[in-house]
Amino acid sequence: MAPLPRLTDLPVEACIVEVRAALVEPGHGVLQAPPGAGKTTIVPLRLLDEAWLAGGRIVVLEPRRLATRAAARRMADLLGEDVGDTVGYVTRDERRVSRRTRIEVVTEGILTRRLQHDASLAGVGLVVFDEIHERNLQSDLALALTLDARAILRPDLRILAMSATLDTTRVAALIGGDGSPAPVIASEGRAHPVEIRWRPSDPRDRPAEAVASAVLQALRADAGDVLVFLAGAADIRRVGSLLVGSVTPDVDVRPLSGSFSRSDQDAALDASPSGRRRVVLATDIAETSLTVEGVRVVVDSGQVRSPRFDARGGLTRLHTGANSRASAEQRSGRAGRTAPGVAYRLWSEAEHGRRPAFAPPEIATVDLAGFALELAVWGTGADDLAFLDPPPPGALDEAHLLLVELGAIDSEHRVTAAGRTMAALPVHPRLAHMITEATHRGLGSTACALAALLEERDVLRGRPDELPADVAERVRLITRPDATHPSADRSALQLVRRRAEELGRRTKIDVRADAQADAQAGRTDDLTACGSVLALAYPDRLAQARGNGQFRLRHGSGAWLPSGDALIGEAFLVVAELDSYGGGAGRNPRQGEAAHRVRLAAGLDQSDVELAAGDSIEQVSRLAWDPARDDLRRRVERRLGALVLASSEGPAEPGEATLAALLDRVRVTELDVLRWTDAGRALQARVGFARRAFGDDWPDLSDAALLQSLDDWLAPRLTGATRRADLEQVDLTRALRDRLGHHHLAELDRVVPTTVTVASGRHVPIDYTGDDPAMSVRVQDLFGTTTHPTIADGRVAVVVHLLSPAGRPVQVTADLPGFWAGSWNEVRKDMAGRYPKHAWPLDPAAAAPTRRRGAPRRHR
Repeated sequence: MAPLPRLTDLPVEACIVEVRAALVEPGHGVLQAPPGAGKTTIVPLRLLDEAWLAGGRIVVLEPRRLATRAAARRMADLLGEDVGDTVGYVTRDERRVSRRTRIEVVTEGILTRRLQHDASLAGVGLVVFDEIHERNLQSDLALALTLDARAILRPDLRILAMSATLDTTRVAALIGGDGSPAPVIASEGRAHPVEIRWRPSDPRDRPAEAVASAVLQALRADAGDVLVFLAGAADIRRVGSLLVGSVTPDVDVRPLSGSFSRSDQDAALDASPSGRRRVVLATDIAETSLTVEGVRVVVDSGQVRSPRFDARGGLTRLHTGANSRASAEQRSGRAGRTAPGVAYRLWSEAEHGRRPAFAPPEIATVDLAGFALELAVWGTGADDLAFLDPPPPGALDEAHLLLVELGAIDSEHRVTAAGRTMAALPVHPRLAHMITEATHRGLGSTACALAALLEERDVLRGRPDELPADVAERVRLITRPDATHPSADRSALQLVRRRAEELGRRTKIDVRADAQADAQAGRTDDLTACGSVLALAYPDRLAQARGNGQFRLRHGSGAWLPSGDALIGEAFLVVAELDSYGGGAGRNPRQGEAAHRVRLAAGLDQSDVELAAGDSIEQVSRLAWDPARDDLRRRVERRLGALVLASSEGPAEPGEATLAALLDRVRVTELDVLRWTDAGRALQARVGFARRAFGDDWPDLSDAALLQSLDDWLAPRLTGATRRADLEQVDLTRALRDRLGHHHLAELDRVVPTTVTVASGRHVPIDYTGDDPAMSVRVQDLFGTTTHPTIADGRVAVVVHLLSPAGRPVQVTADLPGFWAGSWNEVRKDMAGRYPKHAWPLDPAAAAPTRRRGAPRRHR
């Protein structure tokens, strides 16, 4: 190993003694140092000769691949060595280490994999968690596993957390464990004043144009290189294309992002040659993880891409939104590293105050399926590990449900053999399951292409509403180098192909060779198999056609494709990505339906569906009322959730389920499906009056009460019933009489009679359906009546509707003697004029009643 570099002028050098002391005793510490203090590159080098390290290695965890490579290269330069000698690095797709390597800079997933393979971290004396303030899920997980390994297996393992902005109290308490908090060492750093210039964008401007305009203004007004913060690689390309033709010849425009080539990254990080200026277009990678030399001006778009769980695709994806105030401070601070600087913020000062102080930790916002699988492989639950923020219980429960469905864990959350294989692949468990299972079926190349496509980005460019949904078309572009498409994105294709080949190497599949062999032989197996392969990742996203571009997803919600899409005629789909309908081109969802627009999917036939569903398909016997037949029918269905794969129909069979369905129909129709007679309704009304007149001792036979007690009075009468006709045959009058009972029946006829005998000898029926009992009778039938008719032992007067000889209403009274003595004289005169052939006595109470056969003739 080359001798350690001599003392630099970096501010962190002043803290090295304290860092060394903390790592000697108690063996852990927290270093807070602002960007540019030198913590990432200087601290590991200064610790190489520590006695407690005893020639062991230092593992430095970096949250990003670009920062991992840059940090290793910078440390190697300070030692005057090549990367891979004393200092090396390991990322997901690259490894530059040797037997001589003492400092390994690794990305987060690498440390987790190493811990899962060897929890003791043999040969490692110190783990450094750099930029821990970024609170990536993998960083939180790796720290929790490292702390657990130290507690159980490696009490001598040293741990150092480093950050630019950090809640040191919480981190120190976490790393300190059950003892005292870890020592906190602070480096003051050096920073020059930075002038903040608020430059809100015009709402009419496109974001890229607003950024380009601010950059051009800064180049004219300020000295030094310009660092521009943008959300992602697509924004970098858009702004770059606007600047290339607008800047002066002495200005170089350099992109800086993990998706760009190594040469582009090096050109962006290296200082500008004398007499030239550069504009570095960067993502948030340049906030803290990297040093960009020569920057005096920062232009901050105010946007950041952060991971969020995307329910459309069932994976965590990058979401573009406003950055936090802490992020803005980090970005502006980059302008004051070597001299006073300027920071342009493309939003207002008032809006700045409304932004969140800090970005939420990933553990609170992303899908936790991969996290939960790692815990299962580790052999513990989240409650048994130490986290700065525990995972949300709801999100963790959803993750467990998915992992059980994928066969990665059992019902007790213990990892399965398949789960261990899946955890070894650096992709989401959905995609890992797809790759491993498809490989067993000889379709591993297709699975690697699909996984790379879904994990990285779409290889077709254009308006989302105008892009086809078929993933097979995209797989054709990925696996066929000679394939073309008018919307193909060449840079995205290269990225996805590289990722697919890297996944293939991990599963011992030569994706490129397989593609070439298929192309030469003219085989299209990889394209026709896309549906069955994709269903391995999304067994919960199977959908069935409903016609006219509409589909029903397995869990019941609706989905749709625009007219003209190639998948619109498929009987079944497996959907990889969908979103809620929000307008745009194509077909609208059905009114009132919670439908989703299908963005990425593949067609598949029913045999593929049944293969993907496994044991989840059920045979369901369902009883339902057929509106066309107006009868109960039995439908037998083979179902996968809400999807009906096959069905048959026939008459219902006797049994409890049929009885329940018939009773349900009675409830739905509110007794109308039963055959009521006038006698039945009359009896019901009489009992209702008795209950009102004499109290609750009388049973309640109202419709509402009957509906509530169907199981008591109707169910016993439906033994063996299977259809509507059986309901119509129920004798409701007898059922009501049985419910009333013998005692009340006898009493009912006495106190609530069906008729009243009037003076003429007629038996006039009483109507109990109104609020009061009433009867309608011709006035001549009541001549000679001196007391008003009553019921209920004389307590209730019957309301009498007096009729003319022609049966027309004359008067309504509840006091017949009062009527005779009062208004009868006027009624008499009117009736005598209309019906002169009838008797109209002056004193009807003393007159004899008349009873004429047949209907009276109408008076002319």
